[in-house]
Amino acid sequence: MDMPSKQTRPNPNPATDLVPCGLPRRVLIMLYDALIVLALMMLATGLLLIFNSQRLTAGKDIAYTLYLVAVWFTYLVWCWRSGGMTVGMRSWGVKLVSDDSPSLPWSACAIRFFVSLASALPMGAGFFWALSDPARRTWHDRASRSRLVRVQAN
Repeated sequence: MDMPSKQTRPNPNPATDLVPCGLPRRVLIMLYDALIVLALMMLATGLLLIFNSQRLTAGKDIAYTLYLVAVWFTYLVWCWRSGGMTVGMRSWGVKLVSDDSPSLPWSACAIRFFVSLASALPMGAGFFWALSDPARRTWHDRASRSRLVRVQAN
């Protein structure tokens, strides 16, 4: 007679077993990280002014605007690649995990960053998508094959 065995899933996926991050927490994370990004952009502008005394205006000066976007992109990608958490994510107990690999690849980081900008453009539709998605995923989560999940405090 066979003993009943524990039910196990053939290939458990830790990324899908974790509690997803909801939209209100995402907004708080974005507000927290916006302060960090703003400070980094001010520092980057200060460094630029040492070498360039011209008046620069974000949005008008394409090179300067791209420079600021590069600062923003670098902060996020560096955080995502080294531990899966920005400062805001760490504060709110959230981690970025990949559906496919232990850490988010560079290409997925770039997709996530640029699709998140597109998610914000149509009145935040890509973010509000998380309210109706069963896994609480946004457009940029889906596009980059990643997700934000809650983590236990240490």
